[in-house]
Amino acid sequence: MAEVLFREHLEKLGLADEWRVESAGVWAMDDAPAMALAREVMNERGLDLNQHRSQGIHADLLREFDLVLVMEDAHLKSLQRNYPDEADKVYLLKAMVGQDGNVDDPVYGTKETYRATVKELEGLIKHGFQRIRDLVKC
Repeated sequence: MAEVLFREHLEKLGLADEWRVESAGVWAMDDAPAMALAREVMNERGLDLNQHRSQGIHADLLREFDLVLVMEDAHLKSLQRNYPDEADKVYLLKAMVGQDGNVDDPVYGTKETYRATVKELEGLIKHGFQRIRDLVKC
């Protein structure tokens, strides 16, 4: 959801062609579809997750990006520990707005849980975008 929301934000700013945005999971299985509720909630907003397929994070993928934003402190620590050469480009998404803490994964929640996560992600992307832009080397 965060990838699609970030792309939407870039499109609104006319910057979509200048950025490469991908999602990857710290402990994700490759090629799994987005959760049904995630697809439904994004569809309500006119955003499409139907073609989304998961990918697990790996060193080669990390090296391709200037910035990696994660949702949870456990993700941050895992990436920093397992990929020390890339650790300086990994941040919590909430840190982009000067906050600590996790964006809770709605995976076992209700549709309302997913909607609340979308709202939170939108706010973090919108209000954290300048910091994100400052950290990206483009």
